[in-house]
Amino acid sequence: MNILNLVKIAYQALLRNTTRALLTMLGIIIGISSVIAMVNLGQSSQQSISDNISSMGTNLIMVMRARNVKGGGGVNTGASNVQSLTVDDVEAVRKYAKYVSAISPSVTASGQLVKGANNMPGTMQGGSPEFLEIKKYELESGVNFRDEDVRTYAKVCLIGQTVVSTLFPNEEPIGKEIRFGKIPLKVIGTLKSKGQDGRGQDQDDIVIAPYSTVQKRILAQNHLQMIYASASSEDVADLATQEIERIIRRQHGLSDDQSNDFDVRTQAEMLEMMSSVTETMTALLTATAIISLIVGGIGIMNIMYVTVTERIKEIGLRMAIGAKSRDVLWQFLIESAILSLVGGIIGIILGLVLSYFIAMFTNMPYVVSVGAVIASFVVSAFIGIFFGWLPARKAAKLDPITALRYE
Repeated sequence: MNILNLVKIAYQALLRNTTRALLTMLGIIIGISSVIAMVNLGQSSQQSISDNISSMGTNLIMVMRARNVKGGGGVNTGASNVQSLTVDDVEAVRKYAKYVSAISPSVTASGQLVKGANNMPGTMQGGSPEFLEIKKYELESGVNFRDEDVRTYAKVCLIGQTVVSTLFPNEEPIGKEIRFGKIPLKVIGTLKSKGQDGRGQDQDDIVIAPYSTVQKRILAQNHLQMIYASASSEDVADLATQEIERIIRRQHGLSDDQSNDFDVRTQAEMLEMMSSVTETMTALLTATAIISLIVGGIGIMNIMYVTVTERIKEIGLRMAIGAKSRDVLWQFLIESAILSLVGGIIGIILGLVLSYFIAMFTNMPYVVSVGAVIASFVVSAFIGIFFGWLPARKAAKLDPITALRYE
């Protein structure tokens, strides 16, 4: 008996029990769609993080205070006294660094923003005039603050579009005042929208002011929380990082056996770290989805055993009129493979649709993993053959006379 006839027989047998066939395929459908959705979601998340980090420039360098500091002899001194970043560090880097094109101090404060009857919780970011260039913010209207504003602790600010829409829903904000806590600030510019970053934070919910204003008038402190810098180009980002580290170590008077009391990180390192996290989460979620695939395969095996038992007389009759054991084996293997492949195809389509809607509702790019689609199709075929083998083998080994007498 040729393969085409066996496919027709298997197809007709499945049509006689459509409901059972659909329920049998359900485990495969859920498993395949889950795998497709999880892999696509992981790649979408990774792409979103990559796009957001790249939008800030891979030549961005961040200097922050160290969490733990080791002194001479490797003794951990903790982080309680590590408030070491100062404006002097910024000026030293600006003066001596060859591979740094722009640098800005950074201090941050949280508080309530108020304009008339409108108010909202907000973040005040202090920086120098270069802060916008380094963090890739652009002016929508108005002007940036100047070095003179930094020197005089001027009470001026730039606001993001989230702040604009909340505090100034029906008016032009330029020239108006907002209050951050008890400090009045004049709005001199608005920023173009940047949307969410890779961590899902709203980059437009921001107020930017001269760092000296935030430092002295709001936080009443002398140290900096961070320093942002831009390398001259992506090609020299590593050289700029080494240069910054060397200059700040010299500024802090650290000896060779002392570890840094600050950390220097690049966007490339951040991207690598975030990618590693998303890959791990994707692997865990995919492993969970694969379990449902195995369950679906076991479901196919159980149903094929039931099918063999129900059709023992039919098998005996076929063998009595000349069908060979291998024909019976192939017949039930093909039935199992059809169940698995059809379930796999439906699962792939459902997984693609599901991942599309997840990406749409989470504002992430829609990424399709072609490898996952091909692998899912191959795996569904393998599951049909693997889990259908034992029931098919049982059917092929039946004695025709015993099968014909079966009640």
